[in-house]
Amino acid sequence: LPSAPVRPRGDPRLLFVNAGMNQFKPIFLGTVHPRSELAQHRRVVNSQKCVRAGGKHNDLEDVGRDTYHHTFFEMLGNWSFGDYFKEEACSMAWELLTEVYEIPKDRLYVTYFGGDPSLGLSADEECRDVWLHLGVPASHVLPFPLKDNFWEMGDTGPCGPCTEIHYDHVGGGRNAAALVNQGSPDVVEIWNLVFMQYSREVEGNLLPLPQHHVDTGMGLERLVTVLQNKRSNYDTDLFTPILDAIHKGCRAPRYQGLVGDADVGRVNMAYRVVADHVRTLCVCITDGIYPGFSGAELVLRRILRRAVRFCSEVLQAPPGLLASLVPTVVEVLGDAYPELTRNASQIKDIINENEAAFLSSLERGRRIIERTVQQMEPSTNFPAEVAWSLYGSLGFPLDLIHLMLEEKGISLDSAAFNELALEDAKRKAGGPQAGQPGNTNTHLDVHSVAQLRSSNVPATDDSPKYAYTLGQHGQYEFSPCQATVLMLYRDQSLHKEVGAGQHCGVILDRTNFYAEQGGQDSDQGYMIRLGQQDVLFPVESVHLCGGYVIHEVTAVETLRVGDQVQLFVDEAQRLACMTNHTATHLLNFALRRVLGDSTEQRGSHVTAERLRFDFDTKGHVTVEQLQQVEQVVQDLIQKNEVVHMAEVPLTLARRVQGLRAVDEGYPDPVRIVSLGVPVESVLTCDSEAAMQTSVELCCGTHLLQTGSVEDLAIISERQLVKGISRVIAVTGGQAKEAREVGQCLAMEVDSVSLRMKQRITSIPEMQNLSKEVGQLTKVVASAAMPQWQRKELQTILKALQRTANTAVKKLELQQAEKAAQILLAKYCDQPVIIDTVPADSLSILMKIVNQLCDKSPGTSVLLLSPQASGEVLCACQVSKNCLPAFSAADWAVAVCTRMEGKAGGSPIVAKGSGSAKGMEGALTAALEFAQSKL
Repeated sequence: LPSAPVRPRGDPRLLFVNAGMNQFKPIFLGTVHPRSELAQHRRVVNSQKCVRAGGKHNDLEDVGRDTYHHTFFEMLGNWSFGDYFKEEACSMAWELLTEVYEIPKDRLYVTYFGGDPSLGLSADEECRDVWLHLGVPASHVLPFPLKDNFWEMGDTGPCGPCTEIHYDHVGGGRNAAALVNQGSPDVVEIWNLVFMQYSREVEGNLLPLPQHHVDTGMGLERLVTVLQNKRSNYDTDLFTPILDAIHKGCRAPRYQGLVGDADVGRVNMAYRVVADHVRTLCVCITDGIYPGFSGAELVLRRILRRAVRFCSEVLQAPPGLLASLVPTVVEVLGDAYPELTRNASQIKDIINENEAAFLSSLERGRRIIERTVQQMEPSTNFPAEVAWSLYGSLGFPLDLIHLMLEEKGISLDSAAFNELALEDAKRKAGGPQAGQPGNTNTHLDVHSVAQLRSSNVPATDDSPKYAYTLGQHGQYEFSPCQATVLMLYRDQSLHKEVGAGQHCGVILDRTNFYAEQGGQDSDQGYMIRLGQQDVLFPVESVHLCGGYVIHEVTAVETLRVGDQVQLFVDEAQRLACMTNHTATHLLNFALRRVLGDSTEQRGSHVTAERLRFDFDTKGHVTVEQLQQVEQVVQDLIQKNEVVHMAEVPLTLARRVQGLRAVDEGYPDPVRIVSLGVPVESVLTCDSEAAMQTSVELCCGTHLLQTGSVEDLAIISERQLVKGISRVIAVTGGQAKEAREVGQCLAMEVDSVSLRMKQRITSIPEMQNLSKEVGQLTKVVASAAMPQWQRKELQTILKALQRTANTAVKKLELQQAEKAAQILLAKYCDQPVIIDTVPADSLSILMKIVNQLCDKSPGTSVLLLSPQASGEVLCACQVSKNCLPAFSAADWAVAVCTRMEGKAGGSPIVAKGSGSAKGMEGALTAALEFAQSKL
């Protein structure tokens, strides 16, 4: 089979596909759709593209420091789904390695699972015997415990023993058994064969799987190292062409494979980082993961910026080196993954664009670090607020900051940095009200506003916030802005100067920062003093009070009135807000179109991550209406309408027919935003344009064309109070991701439905299905997916849960009836029945007891059922004729106490459990107790 893309489909827990088995998970879990292509496979071989960076499996920070860590690697696998098992898997592996690849047998060692008494698991002697039978000497067949040789997919689910094949790089006839699994670079694992034969339940116990599977994984890079007789992955022909291309494009000496202190100036580390990272960038971009601001996209942005930094600063390469390596990567990997060849020019464009965006920040950041280090006292930590400004304002990944400081022998004050990150997260989580009047640095009090006016400090000119255009390649270009500090504000009073390290509000004569208003989050970014490029003043939030725009700033150095500053808005955050604000207007229009003109906006909040919209509604919004709303929005996006914006006198604006939101207090003149129709056309007397498209009064920043929204998905809709609904929506890549998650969950629900229709006669199997429905219900309730689809799936799952519960009860009754019939025939009409019976659960055991007593009302019954776990279940019922002398609760307690267990119930029915050790004594006690009461 071809490799699956490295973007996981519909698995929100994974950032990247990080193992060969990811795409086959549904087969192992038994959730595969019976009619899907995947369900038809019995034997599979593949080479899977894998990325381990970010999340649980994260090798990013180790890459470059040694000769074997990678963020991207290729995993060769062969798979059996209920077909061959241990004997065939081991013999095929041995044949391939020793006969096809001709690896000397005396250099190979195999490990097997040595057992675990605490779990009741014996050693995998079957596997050991297979290897011995294949001729592997006993001294090369080694047992290892659970942590080395038992493989688990997660906390629950399929698992089983594994056998690993290790290779000794030294050889020479020595016995290297003592070095296996000891972390020695000389003896390395090359192939892992996993035998999935158990399922770990939520309670922690292991149950045998109905079907056995084989999952093997062999890293191509390690295998090639062995076959080409190298000691480092980077010395194989998977990497040497890329390392040669790096040397041609930079001013550094050739790659020599040095590590640690021997690698002076970290030049060899830089070669390894760049070679590894450019492979990862090519594969991820081809599979639709682009450098961005959350999840996998954020990790890829870190990888790209790390590579750019090593290219520029360590290898002294000119801009463009990274993208120039793409053809070489395509040459190495293109035959195996033809999609790389098709996308080569797009990969180069995206790398170049992102490199250009980071290079100027990198240069500025380097100067800031140098200046700060010069001013630091010896043996102190690097100040957290400077690191925070590099991270938040210049987009430096945290691991890159650590790395650059490590090279200077300096540590970061991590505790203080984490505190700043926590404060920032709290501020963001607080939404539009966070930091309101309580914040004494950003909200001018009434006396300060009066003082500013009496001192003739002019109101801030914030028109530059609208100064942006579309470039020829469709990218937004924001005009630069210079300004003068007119006043500083701190602790509810105005200041001419604020000292280093203090938080304050900065009032400028002009600004291109958007202040929080109209439901849109404020911009973030930074300012620098003219002529002082290496000091950064981060702008954390921006507010408008009485015509003055206050920038919340951390003063890294003393700030004074009269300082000339240059302003830098965080363009990615601004663009995300613009996208979501324009999308909010599209959504408002679509809701009115679908739900009727009486649908009025009741509030909205736009952030870089998502948009929220509250509106009047007469009842619940239906699945069909949600779908129609999304469709109307998508049609407007497809049309790529021009977004027209103009300031007009308020009296003129009020005349527009069908205009949204005219009750609020708007400034005069007011800004009109019209989609697809020029503002002058909207303003003509008899124009009904505002009835046919979205026309709103709005001071927010918007896209210039609707096509940039790309997509919109409503991921939540609920009634806040009667008559008012709230929707939350996401746009662009997040919307696409939400749809993918929805499609995958719909397939899982469909798969459960189909399996539910098959005739299932086994109670555990039906209980597992019921459990699966319960787990799916939880996932569907919390996943970011289209709301219309969530509602649809929730309706189906509710019905499936009822069906499963009914089926379990029915099967339990049938099983109980059979067992009761056998016992009635065995003990016909005796006053007391005491026996042991097989029963899968206490509920079934209780049903058998009930059936017996219903069919023979004069009989009192106590049954024990030993379980595989060593527990014994107990259930009993006393005939009403024997009350009050004979009590079921006392009977169960007497019996379970003998088994060191507990019991409880009423005089008529009771249940309990105990340990198998005392079962024989418990049966005697049961009979003695009954005889003493009858």
